[in-house]
Amino acid sequence: MNANALADQYFAMWNDADADRRAELIAGTWTDDATFQDPSFEATGHDELNKLVGAAQQMFPGLSFVRIGDIDEHHNYLRWTWHLKAEGQEPVAGGTDVVVLDADGKIRQLIGFHDFAPAH
Repeated sequence: MNANALADQYFAMWNDADADRRAELIAGTWTDDATFQDPSFEATGHDELNKLVGAAQQMFPGLSFVRIGDIDEHHNYLRWTWHLKAEGQEPVAGGTDVVVLDADGKIRQLIGFHDFAPAH
C-alpha cells in the first residue's frame, strides 16, 4: 500500500462512525501491537484504538479529520498534517502526525502533535 492509500484509510478510520468498519480499517493498516500517542490520547492495539476513535467522535460531533497537503516520506517514516473541522467551516484543531511503518507497510507507531486544539 502506498503512503497516500494508507493515509486515506487512516483518515477514513477517524471519520467512520461504524465500529465494525473501523475495526476492518484498523486491521488492514495497523500492526496488532501498534501504538498511538498524542497530547490527548494513548492507545495500544486494535481494540483500544477503535475505542479511542469512538470516544473522540463523541467529543467532537459533526467534525471530520482531513489531511492537509502532501505526505512526507522516507525510509519507514511518514509525516502528514491534518485539520479537524466541519464541512465548509474553519478548522477547530490541527496537527502533525509522525508514523513509523513495519516491514509490511502497516502502522507500527503513530505520534501526533497538536498545532492548535480546543480545550477538552
